[in-house]
Amino acid sequence: MASDMMNSALERLDQAVDAVRVAAEQAPDAVAQAAHGVSGGAIDPFVFRLAIFVLAIFVGYYVVWSVTPALHTPLMAVTNAISSVIVVGALLAVGISASGYATGFGFVALVLVSVNIFGGFLVTSRMLAMYKKKER
Repeated sequence: MASDMMNSALERLDQAVDAVRVAAEQAPDAVAQAAHGVSGGAIDPFVFRLAIFVLAIFVGYYVVWSVTPALHTPLMAVTNAISSVIVVGALLAVGISASGYATGFGFVALVLVSVNIFGGFLVTSRMLAMYKKKER
């Protein structure tokens, strides 16, 4: 009885996860199409996405600069985790691409993200070393 209930709950959870995944994949295009339709076609989807990118830059800037010093180490750890996802995307761009541009941009992304990850771990280790007790 409990096994059946657990299987049923797991199936519903899988369905919910699939629904969220589909919604997340369709959200950027749906928002761009809605803005295009509401404005009567006056907003180019590229300009709309560029505006979202610029707004994300400002939000990221203000979020990072308002973090207290005690939270910089967890913030760097999250940044390194995000960079590792970018490494996977860059490796896919380099390995699967049929054009030279995608391979070149993927390689540049791979190099820059690798530098970011290495620097993040270096800064994190230096910050953690500040909190260690000094040996006499």
